[in-house]
Amino acid sequence: MVLTHNLGFPRIGPQRELKKALEAHWKQQISAEQLLTTADSIRAANWRAQQQAGMDWIPVGDYSLYDHVLDMTVLLGAVPHRFGPVTDEIPLELYFAMARGTVDQPAMEMTKWFNTNYHYIVPEFDETTVFRLASNRLFQEIAAAQALGITPKPVLLGPLSYLYLGKETTPGFNKLQLLSRLLPAYQEILSSIATLGVQWVQIDEPILALNLDQDWLEGLQTAYHALQHNGCRLLLTTYFGTVGHHLAQLSTLPVDGFHLDLCRAPEQLEAFLGQAFANKTLSLGVIDGRNIWRADLSNKLDMLTHAHTVLGDRLWIAPSCSLLHCPVDLTQETQLDQEIRNWLAFSVQKLAEVAILGQGLNAGRASIQSSLIISDQACRARRESSRIHNPVVAQRIQNLNAHDAQRQQPFAFRRPLQQQRFRLPLLPTTSIGSFPQTSEIRQTRAAFKKGRVSHLEYLTAMRAEIQDIITKQEQVGLDVLVHGEPERGDMVEYFGEQLWGYTFTEHGWVQSYGSRCVKPPILYGDVYRPEAMTVEWIKYAQSLTSKPVKGMLTGPVTMLMWSFVRDDQPQADTALQLALAIRDEVSDLERAGIGMIQIDEPAFREGLPLRRSDWAHYLEWAVKAFRIASSGVKDDTQIHTHMCYSEFHDILPAIANLDADVITIETSRSRMELLDAFVEFAYPNEIGPGVYDIHSPRVPNASEMLDLLKKAVRHIDPQHLWVNPDCGLKTRNWSETAAALTKMVDCARTMRNLLKA
Repeated sequence: MVLTHNLGFPRIGPQRELKKALEAHWKQQISAEQLLTTADSIRAANWRAQQQAGMDWIPVGDYSLYDHVLDMTVLLGAVPHRFGPVTDEIPLELYFAMARGTVDQPAMEMTKWFNTNYHYIVPEFDETTVFRLASNRLFQEIAAAQALGITPKPVLLGPLSYLYLGKETTPGFNKLQLLSRLLPAYQEILSSIATLGVQWVQIDEPILALNLDQDWLEGLQTAYHALQHNGCRLLLTTYFGTVGHHLAQLSTLPVDGFHLDLCRAPEQLEAFLGQAFANKTLSLGVIDGRNIWRADLSNKLDMLTHAHTVLGDRLWIAPSCSLLHCPVDLTQETQLDQEIRNWLAFSVQKLAEVAILGQGLNAGRASIQSSLIISDQACRARRESSRIHNPVVAQRIQNLNAHDAQRQQPFAFRRPLQQQRFRLPLLPTTSIGSFPQTSEIRQTRAAFKKGRVSHLEYLTAMRAEIQDIITKQEQVGLDVLVHGEPERGDMVEYFGEQLWGYTFTEHGWVQSYGSRCVKPPILYGDVYRPEAMTVEWIKYAQSLTSKPVKGMLTGPVTMLMWSFVRDDQPQADTALQLALAIRDEVSDLERAGIGMIQIDEPAFREGLPLRRSDWAHYLEWAVKAFRIASSGVKDDTQIHTHMCYSEFHDILPAIANLDADVITIETSRSRMELLDAFVEFAYPNEIGPGVYDIHSPRVPNASEMLDLLKKAVRHIDPQHLWVNPDCGLKTRNWSETAAALTKMVDCARTMRNLLKA
């Protein structure tokens, strides 16, 4: 019999109940017990939803209060030494301290989970790191699931991926040396799970989609030979790409089954149907866990029928990866255009698709014929819809030439023109874009969208907020200002709402990190900008000050990566359409007298394919898209870009090829480590490394910022250096922001004096 299962379910709740409870707890409005009660309720509802969908195996341990990698750190007792010794079970207060920082200690580093928009908390390792079983929460959750009649399949991040995704805090130390210390803790975890009567454990090794050095492949063999015979059957779970390049190593692993992502890499199936895996269970991820389009069930069933003839009862069916990356339930979307709604499937609907396919294999195609007909009709309607293609956009793409992706003169020629125009001091200070959004501003914006506030009332409220933001920046002493973005919620959604080819949901939230949730727009058709999107707001802000105010835009690659993107054409084509829309906005801003324009690309590295052999093609079209968006301006117009949570070391030539006049980057959590790469590469343009972490409520003291700035000055020519926070300030409050920016400006002034001396 073919079995169905799920790899993970969204944690936030259908109405973002977890987000609200977390933030209430952090504000001391509810107790830890109340927070845990809310979390337990959401988790139990998730289990019931999966059970009702017909899943034979249901994941346990995928639910997290903040991040599943941080959960693994807690389970393994691998608390960084700087948070103090802990010999007992790790308390909730310490869990959040590691994620968010304390008065005395900055938060652990946070970075992107592979090429998704989810962020994980990076483990910290050195030669003294030890591992121990330090939490009972997983075992309590297994028991709770069993009490509800759930057949649990516990989820663990595998030992190789856990080590690989961490960072060494001691120079020269090789974290793989910790494997021999780590494996006994995993053995103890698996043995404890087995005592609860669990049959299968899902052990995730997503790094297998990467190109791995030989020592990591040898570590893979060491790890799984050590973990066999620990009382549970192991489903080695891979996703986000093919693992076919590791076929020889995988075929000799003593595990009981493998999960394959056949949405990102359908070509790998045939190799796993061969004799080398004749005794293994194969879980086939045929429903896309990272996008929201309805599956072509007839096509999927054909693929599975072929596999079923080989595998028989060894076949399992699942989504391609955890549904963490999808919204919860499409039935909540009562306002969505009905035609487009019929093309979509959220997490609950995706599990229904898995169950339908399982029924089709177990009971025959005729048993699901009505579902196949509905699926076929929806897929055909989407392909043939007149709303998908725009001939005007197609003509503009066809007319593009090499000149459209080139500034008039190189940076060395542009720079003195920009210096003459703006006359900024050494180490100019600025912020990244957004400023804190009060509840009143959010309520006004929401009321305007619902028609409860007139356009004049809305305009008046936003202008008053912009004026206040400009005033506060001048009081702090920033050299280059921003308008603060009070009219914007999400940085992608705001622009998508004004572009043709996008649609939006009411409740299509997904977790980005911790309590931070985003509602990605749905990019369903050709992109076209009918009119200016930001010009009037930026013009108004600039009218209030003699200092330069940056125009703030989201770049084409980030617009693409942070949307649920169409899957019926190459991403490169969609990126060019977005680039032309942003190019038009850049030109309008310049004509309005705005001399600095920031085109944010925080998702630039995130889009990088997992395998190095695929990088060149991606970087070619991603760089081209940015340059088309940014190159239609005069030489004295200064183009900024911002990137965060990115390891740029291996793609710095592409970053430089963007040819932005100024790049601002996230560096504070990593203590400016990233600047080493910029020095080695001799990055040619100007750079603003973040001197404090905005993702933590902690306000660093002035000496910390000054130390980071001194380190930056040692790495980068001060003539090319800017001073700024890591990222936008929307998630912070005004007291934190004012205190931090005041210290930042004071540090910049101190450093100027030191350099003059």
